[in-house]
Amino acid sequence: MRIFKRLLRWALILAFSGLLLGVAAIGVAYWLIAPRLPNVDELKDYRMQVPLRVESADGKLIATFGETRRIPVDIGKVPDRLKHAVLSAEDADFYSHPGFDWHGIARAAWHVIISGGDKGSGGSTITQQVARNFFLSPEKLYSRKLTEIFIAVRMENELTKDQILGLYLNKMFLGHRSYGVAAAAEYYYGKTLDQLTIAECAAIASTFQLPSAVNPINHPARMLARRNWVLGQMLEHRYISKAEYAQAIKEPNGAFAHEQPIEVDAPYLAEMVRRQVLDRLGNNALTDGYVVKTTLQSARQTAAVDALRDGLVAYDRRHGWRGPEAHSDLPGGADTAALDNLLAGYSSVSGLQPGVVTAVSPTAATVYLSSHDSATLDLAAVGWARPFISDSRVGAPPRRVDSVLRRGDIIRVSRNDKGAWELAQIPKVQGALTSVDPEDGAIQALVGGFSFAQSKFNRAVMAARQPGSSFKPYIYSAAFDRGFTPASIVNDAPLALPDPSKPGGLWTPSNDDGKFDGPIRLREALVQSKNLVSVRLLDAIGVRYAREYATRFGFSLDALPPNLSMALGTASVSPMGMARGYAVFANGGYLVKPYFIREIDDRDGKPVYLANPARACRSCQERLLETSPPGPPPAESATAASTAADPAASGSAAVVGDAILPSDTHDNAQAPPVLAPHVIGIRNDYLVTSLMKDVILRGTGAAARALGREDLAGKTGSTNDHRDAWFVGFNGDLSTAVWVGFDDFSSLGRSNGVGEFGAQAALPIWMEYMGSALKGLPENMLSMPPGISTLIIDRSTGLPAPAGDTNTMPEMFKVEDLDKLRKQAAQQQEQDKQHAYDIF
Repeated sequence: MRIFKRLLRWALILAFSGLLLGVAAIGVAYWLIAPRLPNVDELKDYRMQVPLRVESADGKLIATFGETRRIPVDIGKVPDRLKHAVLSAEDADFYSHPGFDWHGIARAAWHVIISGGDKGSGGSTITQQVARNFFLSPEKLYSRKLTEIFIAVRMENELTKDQILGLYLNKMFLGHRSYGVAAAAEYYYGKTLDQLTIAECAAIASTFQLPSAVNPINHPARMLARRNWVLGQMLEHRYISKAEYAQAIKEPNGAFAHEQPIEVDAPYLAEMVRRQVLDRLGNNALTDGYVVKTTLQSARQTAAVDALRDGLVAYDRRHGWRGPEAHSDLPGGADTAALDNLLAGYSSVSGLQPGVVTAVSPTAATVYLSSHDSATLDLAAVGWARPFISDSRVGAPPRRVDSVLRRGDIIRVSRNDKGAWELAQIPKVQGALTSVDPEDGAIQALVGGFSFAQSKFNRAVMAARQPGSSFKPYIYSAAFDRGFTPASIVNDAPLALPDPSKPGGLWTPSNDDGKFDGPIRLREALVQSKNLVSVRLLDAIGVRYAREYATRFGFSLDALPPNLSMALGTASVSPMGMARGYAVFANGGYLVKPYFIREIDDRDGKPVYLANPARACRSCQERLLETSPPGPPPAESATAASTAADPAASGSAAVVGDAILPSDTHDNAQAPPVLAPHVIGIRNDYLVTSLMKDVILRGTGAAARALGREDLAGKTGSTNDHRDAWFVGFNGDLSTAVWVGFDDFSSLGRSNGVGEFGAQAALPIWMEYMGSALKGLPENMLSMPPGISTLIIDRSTGLPAPAGDTNTMPEMFKVEDLDKLRKQAAQQQEQDKQHAYDIF
């Protein structure tokens, strides 16, 4: 008995000594490590990395930019069933332990001993995992583990349990670039947290341990096993009832990839936004949770995308079927896996679905699209597919389906307006559309090509193309400033000018139709798009003057040729530049600068940038106090000037093509409006606009009368050999430019014997967009300004009509031109009388 007591005494002494040594060792360790421990207080205001979000003006998602998916959520908004699932899976005693779990540590230590030093996973509480993820590396070192425990203890002393759990639920990686439970719920299930079932909560909780090896998509079997274990733990801890457990266990794995739903198809503008935001806010812009509110109107953008794609597909079909994208000799018993393998390298492009022809007959073809979808094409569905021969020739319409398709062809199909499948092909032709608000230049819609996935080159702002006849209104405006009137007579006759670079040493411009009408009024010349009249008009006012005058519409001198070819639209411009130029006519004569970022908010919704763009603001008090006459705009910065000369070059991301980032007024709500420079007189504007309204009323843009509006004005444009087709037009609400052409400057060719002019290739796109964008809006046009008067003139002479003249029409003039015209008319009548006497 004495021996036993003695042994017990020594055991107690040794145990107590060991405890003292252990406490001393921990104390020494803490003394050594404490100076290097981080300040956990910063976790109270920790900012998670959140992607940049880009929205339309009406709050719809355009794009997100960032390497991670994360949707921060307040712990109070996390459903209890999800909290309980995570606690059951990771740390059931979270709300009762001091930051570390002695039992877990002992289990981990015992594992190390019996395994010969293997530092397996486990033993860490949620608090320790938060400490590791925020402050430490994932290395498996004893020193790191000890540091982790010390940080966890500090966290428990300075943060509440809910704060720690909130950090955990938002911070942890849960697979597929998803960080935090809200992002995981959206990606795996397409749901918000409150919509998750108990089984889905358990599935998300099961990914915390090994997100790459156990997640609902990559490893569904492992996930189900882990999920069911989590459900068992939830039942054991009485978080769910037996009935709920039984129902959850039976629920199948319904997870699949749910990318964040893009509500507005505007990838070209989204990239423009990304560049400007990075330029202004730096690289942190992609991780600090900023929200960019653009000027884009979602309904108008959707209309623009649809209109451009419809127009390019229509052009492409007019020029015939180029054949399948590829062909494979299908074996007789090709199964679904083999067909899926054939389609693996193809993806949908702007709604054009890839498919494999699996069967074909004279009357129909069967097209495999996926394991759960197929299409049947009858003769009507392939009726457009006349064989392509050249850019101006196609073969005969098909009479049999098997004359167009054969088994093994990889093709495209799309649904028509009636929902039926039909044969399709990806257009080779490209196009662009830019639409701006004439009041301040706010971009309402922008499409830079048929498909951003296929080509990221933004033709709306970066293309440098010749505008053709759509440039003529600028020449006419310059001429009206030099004393010409809409009734001025200019000869539409052949012209030959010296030019050593041309065959024979002569430049001989001509009209598109090859016809000449002789002396013609300027109004008629623009309506009929007479090239020779424009050349003579430019020669009369002077090339130098006209080039300088054109800068009033936002073009740089470098973009304008210093010769008479400028009259035919040989400048280098972008669709955005043309929309900006025509906005001057739409707003009363003021040069606005296109922009597309209206506001940038931080993650808390507070503005860090508010745009204050230059406005036309015709009724502003500041504008009414202006006394200076219209004139050239102030010289733009070197960057902006070089960009206007070469839209593809931009020295700063703050200038994208002709678009800028306006001045910031987020910290000055009372900032006065910035006034756009007044570049042309209101009377000049009104006269040129009246000519362009006639272009739509009875000229090359007459098809637009189908829109049933009287406030539309515009001009078609085509270039040599039909390399470019344009229509640029406006009313008081929108200025919109549409361009169609090939990136390699190939000819657009002819269709049914008619050249692909702007009226055929571009105008239908403009009409479809403007018809939708202006639907329901009242007509908006400039009213006749003071100083304009209407006079009855003779159609042939353009002079005031004498009494008894029946060949007359009303025409508008500046009032100071009336006396001059009456004198010219009197002189003409006197000459006519003298001529009559001479004959007698």
